[in-house]
Amino acid sequence: MPLNEIAREAGIGVATTYRRFPDLQSLIDALFTERFTTFLHLASASAQQPDPGQALRHYLLEAARWRAGDQALEVVLANASVEAEPVARMRDDLARLVEGLAERAVAAGAVRGDFAAADVYAFLYMVGAVADRTHDIAPDTWQRYAEVLMIGFGLATGPAAHTTAMTDGQVRRTWPSPTS
Repeated sequence: MPLNEIAREAGIGVATTYRRFPDLQSLIDALFTERFTTFLHLASASAQQPDPGQALRHYLLEAARWRAGDQALEVVLANASVEAEPVARMRDDLARLVEGLAERAVAAGAVRGDFAAADVYAFLYMVGAVADRTHDIAPDTWQRYAEVLMIGFGLATGPAAHTTAMTDGQVRRTWPSPTS
């Protein structure tokens, strides 16, 4: 989408948009920075918790909640300049924090012994996919599946998510449909 169209959709002037973002890539990278700042804060706050299992659980749930509410995150991640500074530095900082959360939880026996930081990213991807498909149908469904995955990881259960399985009708509404 050209910046002109983005400016129009956002209700701001084209000149203002180009002054702030000289090209589409700089806009995408700014969106990445905004989102990753949130993930960094969540990981930092989680790392401060004394119980390693609860620290990991807190990060997984809060990051999933953030991801569930941000349907644009996948597009931003797919198009950000993840190898260029400062985006690469943020990516690496988050990776170190998540690795620390995972290692601490494994060392404490709070999760399966084969749990790794890569599982955190797969978890967020899966929960995000569920959230994206059910957003307008059953918006809290992602919580149910996040809990199932955490139990599979061996994390102690917390308060139940209070979500029920979707009805057959709701499931059918999440199925892909042909685009026009």
